[in-house]
Amino acid sequence: MKKSLVALVLVLAGTMCAQDGQQPQTAPAGQPAAQAGQPQQQKKIIKDPAEYNAYITAVNQQQPAAKAQAFEAFLQQYPNSVMKEDALEQLMASYGAAGDKAKTDEAANRLLQANPCNLRALALLTFNERAAAEQGGANAAQSLTSAGQHATKGMECEQTAQIPEGTTQADWDKLKQQTSLIFAGAAGMAALQAKDYPTAQKDLQTAVEASPNDLRNVYPLALAYLSTKPIDIKGIWYIARAVNLAQGSPAQAQINAYGKSAYTKYHGGDDGWDQIVQQAASTPNPPADFTIKPAPTPAEQAAAMVQSTPIDKMSFDQFQLIFTSGNQQAADQVWTGIKDKPIAFAASVVSATRDKLMLASTADDIQSNTADVELTMATPLTAAKVPKPGAQVQVIGTPTTYDVQPFMIHMEKGAFYGQKAEPAPAKKTPARRTPHKRPQ
Repeated sequence: MKKSLVALVLVLAGTMCAQDGQQPQTAPAGQPAAQAGQPQQQKKIIKDPAEYNAYITAVNQQQPAAKAQAFEAFLQQYPNSVMKEDALEQLMASYGAAGDKAKTDEAANRLLQANPCNLRALALLTFNERAAAEQGGANAAQSLTSAGQHATKGMECEQTAQIPEGTTQADWDKLKQQTSLIFAGAAGMAALQAKDYPTAQKDLQTAVEASPNDLRNVYPLALAYLSTKPIDIKGIWYIARAVNLAQGSPAQAQINAYGKSAYTKYHGGDDGWDQIVQQAASTPNPPADFTIKPAPTPAEQAAAMVQSTPIDKMSFDQFQLIFTSGNQQAADQVWTGIKDKPIAFAASVVSATRDKLMLASTADDIQSNTADVELTMATPLTAAKVPKPGAQVQVIGTPTTYDVQPFMIHMEKGAFYGQKAEPAPAKKTPARRTPHKRPQ
């Protein structure tokens, strides 16, 4: 969404009543004929000639600052004027044209007090609050929440809004098109922040369909689809689309890395990712037949592993995958092959006593220092031989039972074999250098 959208909202606000006002006792005329099925709007009539002249004088000011000052004076002198809402719209547009953001927002809030469903005011506040959130800072989350609230109100009001007096049908249609885009994008972002992914998907999809090349909505739409469990593969397409829209920006590499990671996790490899990015460059939305072959499920991986790897050649990482895969047939087959049979393996000590070692035998569990083997020793160790946590050991044990969650293989008849237990790695201290003697 570009800044020109909110600028257009302000311009359209400024066009209202600007061309009329020739009759001394009526507000600016020019109301279009009622459309089919749409009620005729009642004309606004200023009965006091002085009030009318003050309004027209303000309308005819050419400089934004002077126009804002004139409308401030009008509103102060005639706070209950029938033209109050129109004057506040002109005031908001004038401050916007003058570049005074604080006064523009203030005028928008005053306008909502007069009419809580004024689309121009709701759109302007929504846009500015979302922009403030995107700039970051301590109040970013609150700004986006407020933007979402104004956006939701705006979408509700669009359902009942009627064309105001003095606005052409073309301008009204253009205003609703632009405000709808602002509302949908901000509402979707706020829902994404609240982890309401279905609402975020719905609203951001609306915004993207209205403006397919707007990275500010395409990227969060991708996140909304990719944040569900399981992911919606439409998110893969939109993240690939975002890679193209971010072309030349510092964010492109980061978006591409995230997209490739999400694709690889779903597909099981990055083959095909570059082709999707290439296709998304010219196609804003995923084709109707867009599919991605998912990675094999753990159960499928377990079945394939049993077929391809002899049981006596399997690692503890493979044991863990098979026993926790949900493929009971594969698990039973492997367990029958190892139960009550001695297995020699290397592991890292998590904790130890004279009678029992708690060991980490898989790569992930060694990294996280999580025990996945409970080894009961055949004979108690002497105190001097009890290994310290972190020590690397080579042991042999006989599996008796296993637990799926959390994963644990229980083994008995434990003993060391091969090399003795190695102590836990100690922090190295720099060696003191010995100066070389100069040759005599």
